Amino acid sequence: MTHTKHEPSAVPQHELLVRRSFCKNLGGADWLYAALIFAVAAFVQYTLPHHMDAYEVVILWLSAACAAGLGWFFKPLRWFIPLSLALAYGSVLLYGGDFAHRDRFLLRYFLSSQSAIMWQCALIFCALFAYLAGGLIALHRRQQTNTLLGMATAFGWLCALAGFTGLLVRWHESYLILGSAGHIPVSNLYEVFILFLVICALMYWYYESRFSVQKLGGFVYLFMSGVVCFVLWYSLSRNAQQIQPLIPALQSWWMKIHVPANFIGYGAFCIAAMLGVAQLLAIRAEAADSPRRLPDSALIEEIMYKAVAVGFLFFTLATILGALWAADAWGRYWSWDPKETWAFVVWLNYAVWLHLRLVAGWRGKVLAWWAIVGLAITAFAFVGVNLFLSGLHSYGGL
Repeated sequence: MTHTKHEPSAVPQHELLVRRSFCKNLGGADWLYAALIFAVAAFVQYTLPHHMDAYEVVILWLSAACAAGLGWFFKPLRWFIPLSLALAYGSVLLYGGDFAHRDRFLLRYFLSSQSAIMWQCALIFCALFAYLAGGLIALHRRQQTNTLLGMATAFGWLCALAGFTGLLVRWHESYLILGSAGHIPVSNLYEVFILFLVICALMYWYYESRFSVQKLGGFVYLFMSGVVCFVLWYSLSRNAQQIQPLIPALQSWWMKIHVPANFIGYGAFCIAAMLGVAQLLAIRAEAADSPRRLPDSALIEEIMYKAVAVGFLFFTLATILGALWAADAWGRYWSWDPKETWAFVVWLNYAVWLHLRLVAGWRGKVLAWWAIVGLAITAFAFVGVNLFLSGLHSYGGL
C-alpha cells in the first residue's frame, strides 16, 4: 500500500477538450442511429396495445434519449440495442396478443422470456469456460489474445443480448397474462438478478473493449456464474420465473427508475470487487517478478476506480429516487429502516473509497481489499437485510 498524494496531470484537461468536441464529432451515422431510436419510441407509444400514463411516456422518451446517448458513447451499442428491440418485437408478433401461442417453435425455444433467459444463463457458462481456457492458452503461448478469448467476448455479448431481450419480452408477457396489471420486470429477486447479469455483461464488455483486458473476463464471469447458479436454484425451488401481480407496495412508477439505477450501481460494485481480486494477484506476481499472467496492476486499479465511480454515481441517484419514493408512499423521505440504513452504509463505504483514492492518493492493495469487502457489504444490503432484518422493505425477502 502506498499513500502517495495524487499528482495533478494534463489528463483531466484533455478529457475536458474531448467532451467539448464530442457533439461536433458526431457523424451522420450517429444521428441516423438516434433517429432510429426515437422512431422506435414513437412506434411503441402509439401502436402497442399497452396504454401508458404520463409518467410512463416520460420514462419512455428519457429511455430513448439514454439509449441514443449510450450508442454515441459506446459504438457497439448502436447495433446491440436495435437488435434487442427487433428480437423482442419479433416475439410480440409471434404471440399475436395471446399467451396461448407460447408453444410456437421460436417462442418455445428462443424468444419467449424464459427461453431467452435460459440461453443467457448457458452463454454465461460458455463465456466463463472460454475466458479461462483462452487465458491459459494465452499464458502458455505468451499471447495477448487468441481465438478462445475472442469467442469469450462473443459469448458475453450474446448473453447480454439474450438477457435484455428476455426482459423486454417478459414485460410484454406480463400484460398478456395479467392484463392491465402488467408491469416492468424489476419486481422480484428473479427479475432483478437477470437485469443485474445484463448490466454486468454490458459494463465488462465496455471495459474490455476500452482497455483490451480480455484476461480479466474469467474473474467477472466466475462471479456471474455464481449468480446464475442462484437464479437457477431460485427458479426451481420457488418457481420464481412465474409472472405474478405486483404487491401494493411496488405499484408505483418510482419503481421503474429506482430499481434499474440501483442495479447499475450494484453491477459496477461487483465488477470492481472481482477486479480487486485480479489486482491482488497481479501485485503478488509483480512483487515476485514472475511471468505476467494478468494486465499491469495499475491498469486493473484504474478500471476498478472507473467502475466504483460509475457505481457510486448511480447508487447515489438510486438512493435519492428511493427517498422520493418513500416520501410519496410513506410521507417521509427517510426513516432509518434497515434497508435504508444499509443502503447508507454501502454509499458511505464507496464514498470513503473514492475519497481515499482521489484526495488522499491511496493506491495498491488496500483499495483492492476494500473493494472486495465492499462486495460483502453490498450483498448484505441487498439480500441479507431481506433475509435477517424486518422493516418497511420486508416484502423483498426470499
